[in-house]
Amino acid sequence: MNVSHDDLRKAALKSGISSDQADLLWQALQSEAARTEKPKFDVTHVAYYFGALIVIGAMGWFMNVSWEQFGGPGIFVISSCYAVCFILAGRTLWNQNFRIPGGLLFSIAVCMAPLATYGVERWTGFWPDHDPGNYTNFHPYINGSWLIMESMTIVAGLIALRFWRFPFLTAPIAYALWYMSMDLVDLLGNHQGMGWEEKQVVSCVFGGVMLLAAYLTDLHGKSDDFAFWGYLFGLMAFWGSLTSMDSDSELNKFIYCLINLGLIVCSLLLRRRVFIVFGSLGVFGYLGHLAYRVFADSILFPFILSILGIGIIFAGLQYQRRRKAIDQHLRKSILPRLRAAIPARALAE
Repeated sequence: MNVSHDDLRKAALKSGISSDQADLLWQALQSEAARTEKPKFDVTHVAYYFGALIVIGAMGWFMNVSWEQFGGPGIFVISSCYAVCFILAGRTLWNQNFRIPGGLLFSIAVCMAPLATYGVERWTGFWPDHDPGNYTNFHPYINGSWLIMESMTIVAGLIALRFWRFPFLTAPIAYALWYMSMDLVDLLGNHQGMGWEEKQVVSCVFGGVMLLAAYLTDLHGKSDDFAFWGYLFGLMAFWGSLTSMDSDSELNKFIYCLINLGLIVCSLLLRRRVFIVFGSLGVFGYLGHLAYRVFADSILFPFILSILGIGIIFAGLQYQRRRKAIDQHLRKSILPRLRAAIPARALAE
């Protein structure tokens, strides 16, 4: 809930609080907000995050083959020096209470881990599977030989989190886990002779484990959001592999629709919009299958869907009209049983 100074003064007058007391309360709130700075959508924070993404991209996605001329030792030394400089600068800003730019510099340092690890592997010639080629192949191509690089990124991120509790540090960890869900499948497939369907199952399970870990983090979290990136990349692994599974069974396709409806329900319970994005895409995909495959020659199907949509809108309207009574009923009969399973952040919204 966003409250302005004027809103606070008006509420104070209605509650019998003097304007001077309201001003003192506003100053206390501003001091607390400055002490616990959180990301928000303004010029300063956009500049912080946009600049950080450019640096991460420069040392990752936009890396070109010319860096190979430094060889493994050169790549390791340069990336390590980058990481040390970012850590030192980040620590200086962090200690000066500039938590967001300092935390972003720590995140950039973590993102140097795969490049430094690549330098060591190129230097020693050791790869989990086979030589994957230049570092420029790391982001666009799935390869089991990237696993050590991803593992070291996760380790570096966890170590950074141990010293600096900054939520964005979970982004490179979750990103590396998402890559690992694909590269691990590739490595196992090469050694175990796994088929495409088996690889999809492994990736789907991996994504489910990521979602469970993010949920447990969310459940035991307090004010800062350390679960968002785990939810996002966990859903990308889970939902992506689930959606890519091909089946001629209409029952399996219907179960797929139910799973996506479950994601929408999770979005409401956990207050996470990312679930409704993936869930809605899945439901619309299933409805498209019904429209173009199952009921391709049906005249009534579009009308039935329209009635269903209008019914959902009507249900939402009725809920809005009776929201207070429905919410009270839910709090008395249902929420007490679910309260322990819902993150405190979601209950507070």
